[in-house]
Amino acid sequence: PIAVTLFPEEGEWLDHHHSFSVRYKVAEDRGLDMHTDDSDVTFNVCLGKPGFKAAGLTFCGIMGQPNHRLLQYKYVHKIGRCVVHLGRQRHGADDIESGERINLIMWNKSHAFRRRRAARYQPEESPPSLECLSYTHDRDYEAHKSLRPNLKQFARGWCPPPGMEFKPVKKSAEV
Repeated sequence: PIAVTLFPEEGEWLDHHHSFSVRYKVAEDRGLDMHTDDSDVTFNVCLGKPGFKAAGLTFCGIMGQPNHRLLQYKYVHKIGRCVVHLGRQRHGADDIESGERINLIMWNKSHAFRRRRAARYQPEESPPSLECLSYTHDRDYEAHKSLRPNLKQFARGWCPPPGMEFKPVKKSAEV
């Protein structure tokens, strides 16, 4: 009932799920680059461990919408709490500063929603927020931020599709 209450279209008939856990630790995986999930509605439950610092979630807009690379909200994990969001909402796990955090992720799909949804990508209306850029997904990442050499191997940009990125209006020279 919570999925349909929050997201009436996507959460109306969830008929498939995939669950897994993730762990963030300073000496291992510190965070996760901006991405979207292979789900219609995602449940993300913070399981712990007590004493971790930072490692929140940064939320941006909805994939394909003009604001999909604009900062929307910064969420702070608390043990025992669940954040529920659309799988199409761009988000990333901020780097953990200390301790260890484990989360249970539940990706939920609605085949009925996927059949009736018309996927359409709209052009961006403004430059992306720096927090919402993805070095793994964004074709224009290096136009906005420098890419650390150790991350170049992961850069396989496809987003936004050609012609859909923000294009500033050029001012004409005065006569």
